[in-house]
Amino acid sequence: MATIQRRENRDESAALARRTGDWDPFQTMRELMAWDPFRDMLPRLWRAPDERPAFVPAFDVRETKDAYLFTADLPGFREQDVDINVTGNRLSVSGKRETDQVQESDTFYACERSYGSFTRSFMLPDGANAEEVQAELKDGVLTLHVPKIAEAQPKRVAIKASKGGDNDKQLKS
Repeated sequence: MATIQRRENRDESAALARRTGDWDPFQTMRELMAWDPFRDMLPRLWRAPDERPAFVPAFDVRETKDAYLFTADLPGFREQDVDINVTGNRLSVSGKRETDQVQESDTFYACERSYGSFTRSFMLPDGANAEEVQAELKDGVLTLHVPKIAEAQPKRVAIKASKGGDNDKQLKS
């Protein structure tokens, strides 16, 4: 099975539209701004290879009673491909995924994987201990553990029961 892509020359289609009198406002917008507002709605297979979106991993961020946990799927990444920095209360994660070597004789039937560099930054809350951040990359999953400062962890306050002393007599009167 072969996938056939039809690529129009934008200059030729615009010139044809001008000659025939058919005005396309979206074509004009693409020409003037080189921006297509509907491109991101198209499935990846319908996009030109040079229009594939860059790789941007999605992160899950959650809070536990003693830490903040950041988790991201980074399949195919090695530890040296990922850089993690903490500056003040800003946590930054960046990395790069290189494209595979392609021969001119290769024929692609689908090309859906994303490549490129990414950077994600997160503002840590005041109770985060930025000095004790731990990172683990296992089976393509990056996990960042940001512990909370001891003062910022919730503490249960016990209520003392009164023993019916002078305070109880004052409350009754």
